[in-house]
Amino acid sequence: MAKFKIEHHKEICIGCGACAAIDPEDWVMEGDKSHLIDSDKIDTENGKGEGKIIDESKLALNQEAADACPVPCIFVKKVEE
Repeated sequence: MAKFKIEHHKEICIGCGACAAIDPEDWVMEGDKSHLIDSDKIDTENGKGEGKIIDESKLALNQEAADACPVPCIFVKKVEE
C-alpha cells in the first residue's frame, strides 16, 4: 500500500477551518490555526510546521482538505519507497 506525507506549513495558515470541517479525524482548530492531529514538528521553507505519514485510506480526505485550503499551506506528497 502506498504511503503519503502530509505537510502543514502552519506559519502561513490563516485558520479558515476548511481542513477541520472536511476531515475532523486528521484536522482540528487550535486557536487561530489548524492542527494536524498526531503529527510531528517539521521545518518548512516558511518556518516551522507539522507533518505525518498516512496510507491510501486517508489520502482522499486529506487531499480534499489541501485542495479546499485558500492558501497553499497543506501539501500531500507520495513517499518514494
